[in-house]
Amino acid sequence: MDNKKNENVIINGDSVTLKNLFQVAYQKATLELAESAKKNILKSRAFIEKQIQKAEPIYGLNTGFGAFSSVRISDDQIETLQTNLIRSHAAGVGEPFSYEQTRAMMYLRASTLAKGHSGVRLEVIDKIIEFINHDIIAVVPSQGSVGASGDLAPLAHIALALIGEGLCWSKNEHGVLVKQPVELVLKTMNIKPLVLKAKEGLSLINGCQVMTAVGLLYLSKAIDLLKIADMAGAMTLEALKGSRSAFDPLISSVRPHRGEINTASNLRLILNETSEIGLSHKSCGRVQDAYSLRCMPAVHGAVKDTIKNALNTLLIEANSSTDNPLVFADAEKILSCGNFHGMPVAFAMDFCAIALTSLGSISEQRISKLVNPSMSDGLPAFLAPQGGLNSGHMITHVVAAALTSENKVLCHPASCDSIPTSADKEDHVSMGTIAARKFGQVVNNVIYILSNELLSACQALDLLKPLKPSAPIEELYKLIRQQVPFAPVDRAFGEDTQKIYQMIDSGQMGEFLDKLIVLND
Repeated sequence: MDNKKNENVIINGDSVTLKNLFQVAYQKATLELAESAKKNILKSRAFIEKQIQKAEPIYGLNTGFGAFSSVRISDDQIETLQTNLIRSHAAGVGEPFSYEQTRAMMYLRASTLAKGHSGVRLEVIDKIIEFINHDIIAVVPSQGSVGASGDLAPLAHIALALIGEGLCWSKNEHGVLVKQPVELVLKTMNIKPLVLKAKEGLSLINGCQVMTAVGLLYLSKAIDLLKIADMAGAMTLEALKGSRSAFDPLISSVRPHRGEINTASNLRLILNETSEIGLSHKSCGRVQDAYSLRCMPAVHGAVKDTIKNALNTLLIEANSSTDNPLVFADAEKILSCGNFHGMPVAFAMDFCAIALTSLGSISEQRISKLVNPSMSDGLPAFLAPQGGLNSGHMITHVVAAALTSENKVLCHPASCDSIPTSADKEDHVSMGTIAARKFGQVVNNVIYILSNELLSACQALDLLKPLKPSAPIEELYKLIRQQVPFAPVDRAFGEDTQKIYQMIDSGQMGEFLDKLIVLND
């Protein structure tokens, strides 16, 4: 992850990538609406204006919403209808999404409106862009979406900010983000709030941009973890004097899952002929290692394939029209639909949580082997040079085990649940936002588990000196040792874990590995 500021990201309705989403969320890239998108937006709005002049009821234009869809709204109340919709739906609760996550949500919302199937004015998209470019980012509670009819509650909080109400993030005199009334911030910056016209309130809250933004940002972290897990597993294998034979290319050639092939290739690159440790036991009599070492290509590889499939699903979602109704000006149709339903994202997020939990689980088992003298080929119990007087990494492993079990609870799929809402009009929902939030918790737990594996593996490598591991592992070991020294006696190992966690979470370790060695994800 590169935290250098990016200058500009163009919005045209179908150009969202993981890279530019990250740029908008974390690097404060400025946004610009493409000229090519404006034609479709104007055409769509012109068709809406034409339909308003007719007497027929059209959902979202001149009717109530949800269970009130049969209630006809008079023409002189259409604008009030849109404002009331936003105020009533801004009912989210709980801790807010992060500032960066909300920047990503706002970007995705502007992008989907720019496709030209929502019937909003150019002014709506321009206002979202203006807010992002001036760093006026809504405070959005994280709980309250069932993931159908769009992320209604959280998106309504974004829309509430656009009309000059609610709260937004603002930096105080110490540079710390604090919550401020939007009205006050807009007055200070001399920016006018958005005045909603027909259909525009509904168009701002229909869609899966919250779950998609959160999911994509956590997928970005997960992709980093795929390479780090290969490095951590290889480092542990070195410390345990494990065999390289399970990574022979002949093996994956007869079971050609792409992730398995890539993982075996990575492990061969990492565990290369520069390893003194590997050479020291080249002719040992051990036939097979434990599954957590031998089966890394199968397990890590399956996780990689799952993450890639999910990324593809979420990028399709990010570049889609998810409004209801959708406007097809060329066909002269306004169609009620269910494109706002979050099930594609929900399934992907649930599967990713399961996959990442497995990645954490196999890492935890490798830590277990490092601290168990019956499995570690001569390493002291719990990696403590003076065991008994020192407990070593006994609880480092326990923490990893606790996080692994916590992830198993978080693996329960949100998408298998549904609860009818809106007087049974909205009777099947995805829970996709819950799935995305849960996936984020799993990602953070796996970062901690891998941090503990790296901590224990580095301790073990020190105990094997003067033998050296392979060159790539030696370089990663040196990077970690810049902040976390060898522990000849006990200390607060949680602090060591936190330092490695920060190296991973900040993107530092991923960037280091990308420069060190070309690995497949």
